[in-house]
Amino acid sequence: MNIRKLNPESGPWAAYGARLRKLRQELGWRQRDLAERVGYAEPHISGVEIAVKKPTLKFSAAVDTAMGLTNTDQSFEREFRQIKFGALLQGFPEYVTHERKAVEIRLYEVGLVHGLLQTREYANVLAEISVKRGAITPTKAEERLTVLDERQAALVRTPPPLLFIVLDESCIRRPIGGPKVMARQLEHLMAVADLPNTVFQIAPFDMGERQPFNQPITILTGPDRQLMCYSESAQRGYLEQQSDAVVPLLSTYHQLQAEAPSQATSVAMIDQVRKGIS
Repeated sequence: MNIRKLNPESGPWAAYGARLRKLRQELGWRQRDLAERVGYAEPHISGVEIAVKKPTLKFSAAVDTAMGLTNTDQSFEREFRQIKFGALLQGFPEYVTHERKAVEIRLYEVGLVHGLLQTREYANVLAEISVKRGAITPTKAEERLTVLDERQAALVRTPPPLLFIVLDESCIRRPIGGPKVMARQLEHLMAVADLPNTVFQIAPFDMGERQPFNQPITILTGPDRQLMCYSESAQRGYLEQQSDAVVPLLSTYHQLQAEAPSQATSVAMIDQVRKGIS
């Protein structure tokens, strides 16, 4: 049998493939055996192992299930996310793993529309300006957009998560990408507010000192009702999973919701800003 030698040091996908082959062989499985267990064709397994095919998130999760690696340090899904999300802040990939499973998502954003709510045009503008500044490469920009698409797709799963959204007024007034891009983004926010699983509010500037948060924050409720929150600095993201630290933030978020105008008033504000764009 002609077994192609692998060079794990030739790149991250090669390392992924080499580890896949190693663990498969340790289990005494042929490529055919793994293919049957994960629901992919045998040539696909071979292609991933020799790095001529890139694995997907779905494939990685299936391998984890077959090999009993789900939610372990050896998880292929975790490795996939580390490779795929290389353009993102440290700490963010772990957050995304929880975000796509959350049954409730509470978010507060300042300055820019939150990623989960961005139109593709709006997101493209932000990615392009990051490339122009030299902050990321065009390849990394495309990776960011792909990740954003995957995150937004998770919102329309069945059943969808409950979304509690509070945007600072700056998010709807800061012009991004010109009138057409911004108008389309505001229209999208109004459509999101109309969803049955969404509670949408704008925190206006005149809330002043009654605004309890001075930076963006996201609070997740997992399927097991575990609470966690995520925030970012310029260097990295922080995921907090200790309930004694998250519960006070949840209480503060509820205070923010109580102080902010109603959804109807908030949507009317968005529509007014949209109509004022020339």
